[in-house]
Amino acid sequence: MKRSLSILSLCAASLLSGVFYTATAHAAPLDLKAEQALIRALEDEYNAEAFYDAVIAKFGAVRPFVNIIEAERKHAAALTDLMQRYGIEVPVNASLGSASVKTAVPATLAEACRLGVSAEIANRDLYAKELMPAAANHADILRVFDALRAASENNHLPAFERCAARN
Repeated sequence: MKRSLSILSLCAASLLSGVFYTATAHAAPLDLKAEQALIRALEDEYNAEAFYDAVIAKFGAVRPFVNIIEAERKHAAALTDLMQRYGIEVPVNASLGSASVKTAVPATLAEACRLGVSAEIANRDLYAKELMPAAANHADILRVFDALRAASENNHLPAFERCAARN
């Protein structure tokens, strides 16, 4: 009987230890503002991917769209990982291939590049002015948001500016 209690105690301790480990292994729950910021960030990355995909469909595999669409997909994946870590349902990209996005593609590549410039400025500002302040209490989210903001400002924006200047 004493041996049974000892084994039972070890099992209970293991279970409690596992529960504690599981609870601490997952991120703490998000407040509503941070959750909404993650969803808004993903929607913005999805919209960029959908527009750049429509540009590629219209004009072919042109730079910088073919490079930046891959970056947008990586950005969405980083946000998806965070959302899954926090237990937030990840929506699909409903904009991808939509008629409304296809009709938003302008007649010329130069115009598409200028729209890319505007979109990347808006994306940078969205992260800096709205999303990062909303997630201020979550260092992991802030790191991802800051990296995505920096990519828009330092990589995508200059690429679209070069594209607009040469087309």
